[in-house]
Amino acid sequence: MKIGETYSCIFNVDNKVHESFLALSNDYNPMHVDDSFAQSKGFKSKIVHGNVLGGFLSFFIGESLPKKNVVIQKQSISYHKPFFIGDTVTLNSELSEVYESVSTYIFKYSFQNQHKALIAKGKIQISVL
Repeated sequence: MKIGETYSCIFNVDNKVHESFLALSNDYNPMHVDDSFAQSKGFKSKIVHGNVLGGFLSFFIGESLPKKNVVIQKQSISYHKPFFIGDTVTLNSELSEVYESVSTYIFKYSFQNQHKALIAKGKIQISVL
């Protein structure tokens, strides 16, 4: 892996993704399960948990990179817009820093919806074992 390499993954946010995260997290906040409640707060419908994106990052690191002997050391994320059931979310990432002496790689990434609106962005640091 070399600085400047880019990677992209596409995820369909369907009911299965939403229901699986609800069951995993036990977070049944009305913002995530009640369309009327979310609409009363200015959203078009219930919003998907932002931490679903963490699962997408895990897939990217564990399954999309050419190396499989990796662990996540650190990650940050800033949320910009909500996303919803039925959205298609694209993860775009770029390897921005490499520290070969300690086998550490840092990626900048962003998530966009099908309308190219920025959902979230951040950095993720991995170690190759």
